[in-house]
Amino acid sequence: MTPERFEHLLSLVGPLVTKTNTRMREAISAAERLTLTLRYLASGDDQQSLSFSYRIGRTTVSHIIQETLTAIWLALKDKYVSPPQSASDWKNISRDFETIWHLPHCIGAIDGKHIAMQCPKNTGSLYYNYKGWFSIVLMAVCDASYNFTLVDIGQYGSTNDSSVLNSSDMGKAFEDGSISLPEPEHLPGCSLSRLPYYLVGDEIFALKPWLQRPYPGKNIKENESIFNYRLSRARRVIENCFGILVARWRIFRRAIQAKVETVQKIVQATVGLHNYLRQTDSATYCPAGFVDSFDSSGNILPGEWRRITSADEGSSALCNLPAARGTRYCNYALEVREALKAYVNSEQGAVPWQWDYIRRRGPIRVP
Repeated sequence: MTPERFEHLLSLVGPLVTKTNTRMREAISAAERLTLTLRYLASGDDQQSLSFSYRIGRTTVSHIIQETLTAIWLALKDKYVSPPQSASDWKNISRDFETIWHLPHCIGAIDGKHIAMQCPKNTGSLYYNYKGWFSIVLMAVCDASYNFTLVDIGQYGSTNDSSVLNSSDMGKAFEDGSISLPEPEHLPGCSLSRLPYYLVGDEIFALKPWLQRPYPGKNIKENESIFNYRLSRARRVIENCFGILVARWRIFRRAIQAKVETVQKIVQATVGLHNYLRQTDSATYCPAGFVDSFDSSGNILPGEWRRITSADEGSSALCNLPAARGTRYCNYALEVREALKAYVNSEQGAVPWQWDYIRRRGPIRVP
């Protein structure tokens, strides 16, 4: 973050954390409160270390962090983490996915992560996840430019993946159609007369008309492998979003030692700061080569965030949700996936390198 960017952020957050001086003492300035909180998030230092560094009492440090985390979220959420409000907004995201990642009608990539934390008091096994530690769930959707568009934060770590999405506000909105998605439209080369707009996710999610996932299994046909490859190109955007979050905000490098409410505030603040910096100072926050990219032959070029986080592999506070089992799909969702498969294998929807990329990976079944 540049000094100019910090001053702009302070102008947004400062009014919410400024305290009045009294005859008894001089209040800690808004700039120092924001600096301390950003240091806490970016370094991952414990609050006792910050107390020594800033020469502020341990209890005061805790209060400052709590208040400033809330202020950051309130100051940034409406402008920088606001979900698309209309069908035209979703179409703009779809055009970006088609231009950058060559996948039409895609309105976002979705994934969920467990946020590791210390055992909360008096909660039994509510936060105890399948990995054997305590967590809350972050479910997120992002656009083609690594910005979070929809987030659901704070569901119990013991909740299975299907329940997390189905019980979240975003899942309910997609299911009942209240999220103002564009109407299905014709796509040249597609077998369906009108193809709906959809999210892309991995195998943890159930297949739905508004959520497409890869074909399961290893021994699949060539056209299905090409569909999976094209889908995974777009799906990697959300993986990179989480990677940037861990690489830039080291509070996520290990289990967070805080109450559940504080962990939720930490996730909210870092999501808001991520979007804020992506939209206002991307060259500094996420320079060229920091995220995954593809060469002219379709090969994946790993981003710098993978090297930064690889040293902490296995100890990161972010962990994948478990894979779904026994999920049944509706017929229309299957029709949508079949139509997309036909499109990406057609003359209108294919990219030049896809067959070479798939075939050099080894023998595959011919459709």
